[in-house]
Amino acid sequence: MVNSSLQDDLYAVIDLGSNSFHMLIAKTVAGSLQTIGRVKRKVRLAAGLDEHMLLSREAMERGWECLALFAERLQDIPASQVHIVATATLRLATNADEFKERAEQILGHPINVISGEEEAKTIYQGVAHTSACSGKQLVIDIGGASTEIVIGEGQQAIHYTSLHMGCVTYLETYFKDGLLSDANYDAAIRAAKQTLAPIIEQYIATGWDYAAGASGTVQAIQEIMVAQRQDETLTLDKLHDIRELTTQYNSIDELQLPGLSEERRLVFVSGLAILISIFECLQVRAMGLAGGALREGVLYNMIPQLQRQDIRQRTIDSFLTRYHVDRKQAERVACISQLLIEQLKEQWQLGDTEVALLSAAAMLHELGLLIEYKQYPRHGAYILRNTDMPGFTRQQHSLVAQLVRFHKGDVSEDAFESLGAHERLATLLVRILRLAVTLSMRRKDDVLPELTIEESADELTLHIDKQWLTSHPLMLSELQQEAIYQRNAGWKLTISQ
Repeated sequence: MVNSSLQDDLYAVIDLGSNSFHMLIAKTVAGSLQTIGRVKRKVRLAAGLDEHMLLSREAMERGWECLALFAERLQDIPASQVHIVATATLRLATNADEFKERAEQILGHPINVISGEEEAKTIYQGVAHTSACSGKQLVIDIGGASTEIVIGEGQQAIHYTSLHMGCVTYLETYFKDGLLSDANYDAAIRAAKQTLAPIIEQYIATGWDYAAGASGTVQAIQEIMVAQRQDETLTLDKLHDIRELTTQYNSIDELQLPGLSEERRLVFVSGLAILISIFECLQVRAMGLAGGALREGVLYNMIPQLQRQDIRQRTIDSFLTRYHVDRKQAERVACISQLLIEQLKEQWQLGDTEVALLSAAAMLHELGLLIEYKQYPRHGAYILRNTDMPGFTRQQHSLVAQLVRFHKGDVSEDAFESLGAHERLATLLVRILRLAVTLSMRRKDDVLPELTIEESADELTLHIDKQWLTSHPLMLSELQQEAIYQRNAGWKLTISQ
């Protein structure tokens, strides 16, 4: 008998990691995926491995107890849309079959213990499906018992490896006494460098354009940097600074860095030691946070129709559909934004990525209209800030939301201060977006005369035909009002007739 309660638009992925077990539940909405549930439990399975690679009964019980919680949520999802993967600890454990047999009985679904190489490739797929990097990417995922390192381009992994080092196993080996000493750090870093040695030459020779971290360690470091009002890009100097901060405490039990969550505290320093080794060995200059990893890779591979699409465009299209945005008006504003920014991008030293962010904000600027008109920029920004945006990094996500928030009306001088290193970029883009929105007020094509714009000493001058403005007094009034708004924000705008 077919279970009529099954929900055909739901998908579930469970990841039996060495540090935590995760369950991700997503729903297909408007041609995209919407996360509707995440459950994470700290199991620390790898801590149960002894020197003979036997998994302790205590660790197995922790895992089975967690899976009993997950099982309840799987009842309403078609079996073909549930995938469960296990990684390093169950690859290594000599008694993994004992754990797996009981776990499959609890879940009612098979568990796929994937190889290290398959894990690395799937992690890369998760990153590729949730980011929009052009060129080669270096992807790092520090797990509990293994670290995956991949170089890929587009959807294709070029080099991929899984190394036997992780934040739980390194905690048990190099920080077992719980002391935050230089000796413990140095021992962990030396060991990690020895593990990395076989891949260094090949990876450096291949090179990459962008590095992304897909692990909790990278996210934790970003949260610490944000708490210190730094930008979110990881560098080796910043990693060493954070190491120095941690050694001001005697032990892991005492560690209390602003921005570091209690959940991450125990395995933070071991993950940091591994990451420092990777930065030094592979000569990584900068790293951002990836938008997805293993679970997202498994999820997208279940849904073929989502695999070969422009990721950012898919995200934008989904927003337009879900919030009933006037697509023609969105495209009109994006077109005028593009016309104006093209005249300035060389002078402002903007690349295609920055221009694409302006276009995204233009397409999404009326997102909040579905809620109500009076404060729709605020509503649109709220929606964006609190919704996943595959194809956009966390920094890009925040920037687009702020552009939508301040695309019209009053704007304060410190409106973009929270964006840190991206404050200047946001200021440049929003000045153009606001003009494009004003110039599109008639919501019709082919009603504008030729537009030219130039910038000198931070003053923007918009050149527009005087006769046309004379015959369109409302437009002239709105442009003059916009010049006042920008002046109040500390920017100069002149409407030249």
